[in-house]
Amino acid sequence: QGKEYVFVANSDNLGAIVDIKILNHLITNQNEYCMEVTPKTLADVKGGTLISYEGRVQLLEIAQVPDEHVNEFKSIEKFKIFNTNNLWVNLKAIKRLVDAEALKMEIIPNPKEVDGVKVLQLETAAGAAIRFFEKAIGINVPRSRFLPVKATSDLLLVQSDLYTLVDGYVIRNPARVKPSNPSIELGPEFKKVANFLARFKSIPSIVELDSLKVSGDVSFGSGVVLKVNFIVIILLLLRLGTVYKWT
Repeated sequence: QGKEYVFVANSDNLGAIVDIKILNHLITNQNEYCMEVTPKTLADVKGGTLISYEGRVQLLEIAQVPDEHVNEFKSIEKFKIFNTNNLWVNLKAIKRLVDAEALKMEIIPNPKEVDGVKVLQLETAAGAAIRFFEKAIGINVPRSRFLPVKATSDLLLVQSDLYTLVDGYVIRNPARVKPSNPSIELGPEFKKVANFLARFKSIPSIVELDSLKVSGDVSFGSGVVLKVNFIVIILLLLRLGTVYKWT
């Protein structure tokens, strides 16, 4: 059908859109595989990173790191970038490797706990395929291309005035001076989307916010503006049967 490259990204990454400049670079330089990486922050310490090993570009995941080196892996000074899982791959190269049965993907054991039961989840990482392709590269992209919505704290960001929707694309508000997004930590009362929505009459303005921590039975009224560092911790006093709400 005349298609040469496929762009693959996590479905929850609202910043993952086709960038023609990246595609042109890959075509010009005949790169079979490209992984978009972005500068790591303290919120991304568990993300995989690119390394050079045995003469190839390879992906290193935290589950592959020995326990004694995990803190070193999490360092944003030593490992300054992480994998966004925005991947560009040449379709002819995929067919060549699949036909040759050359994609020997490594199984990554990932210990987890599900409903109080310890389990060992076996995974393969799409980014780990980078080592099998010729002229594979990593490209450092702006943070705007990594905007995952995995929790209600992420949902608060994208529903706020920090972002607007333009022609189907999520665009960052230019009024936000700082390059990084606010750090948002919501308590378990906000975990489910229905509960999250019920606690906001309207989403607060957070363009000038640095960090937000909310814990307890808290509700937000309309027209709320949050700036700099904001902490709201409400304790439920069971003995008095009192619930405090902030509006």
